[in-house]
Amino acid sequence: MDIAKYVATAVVISSFLGEFTQKWVFYVGGILTVSICFFIGFYSIKKK
Repeated sequence: MDIAKYVATAVVISSFLGEFTQKWVFYVGGILTVSICFFIGFYSIKKK
C-alpha cells in the first residue's frame, strides 16, 4: 500500500512540475497504477 502512496505523490508532483502534451494519459495511468497497487496491498493485508 506504500507503493500506491508513492505513485500518487509522484503523479501529483509531476503534474505540477512537468509539461505534458497529453495530461489525461498521465493521469489515467497514474490512477490505474495507484488502484492496482492499493487493491493488491489491501488483499495481501486481508489475506493474512
